[in-house]
Amino acid sequence: VSLCMPPQFRYDAARTALMAKKHVFLEKPPGATVSEVEDLKTLAAQNGVSLFASWHSRYAPAVEAARAFLDKAKIRSAAINWKEDVRRWHPNQEWIWAPGGFGVFDPGINALSIATHILPAMFITSAVLDFPENRASPVAARVAFRTSNGLPVTMDLDWLQTGPQSWDILADTDKGAMVLSGGGSKLAIDGKVVHDEPEAEYPMLYKRFAEIVRAGTSDVDLAPLQHVADAFMLGKRNVVEAFFD
Repeated sequence: VSLCMPPQFRYDAARTALMAKKHVFLEKPPGATVSEVEDLKTLAAQNGVSLFASWHSRYAPAVEAARAFLDKAKIRSAAINWKEDVRRWHPNQEWIWAPGGFGVFDPGINALSIATHILPAMFITSAVLDFPENRASPVAARVAFRTSNGLPVTMDLDWLQTGPQSWDILADTDKGAMVLSGGGSKLAIDGKVVHDEPEAEYPMLYKRFAEIVRAGTSDVDLAPLQHVADAFMLGKRNVVEAFFD
């Protein structure tokens, strides 16, 4: 069973499917809260079925190449810039502005799913979240992270960028400046493109789902969702002008 409804309504459907001994594929984000997905993970194990918390951006064509590059480099700093036009990608979708709808963290969690796969483990130290005065979820956010050894990582999310869209992760390293752009589709080192292939995220996702079903395991990485929860927990609320579609 593949579940793609808004996260606020995901838990009950997933629980019903797992109790019926069905393998479950959760579109991102896997749920509205960390604890409910943890409960689903336990329930899947109890019923002997597979649960897949899918992160489609991790399967973008240049992500593994970026990870391999960073594994061999000394990272000095990193930055995530994820900026797009909500009116283009989510027009008139009221659920995404409601509590539990994530707001700008709906695309932002895509960035986090890549960052948590290619960068060292990190945690949030501060955040500022911009909430339109008439909305319950943020339209922009600035988030600061650090790793256990003090590596600084910043994230800038904006849902009001028109024109060209920005889905980039940058890293300053001893082996050159890395730019993973296009939501993980293109990798450049010191300005030279070293990896650029057609997108094939969903075929790869369903291939992975089939693998874990055959293996009798689950794949539930909650790190991206936990970072979003932490941003809401630590973030300073900044009220900005009202948003209307």
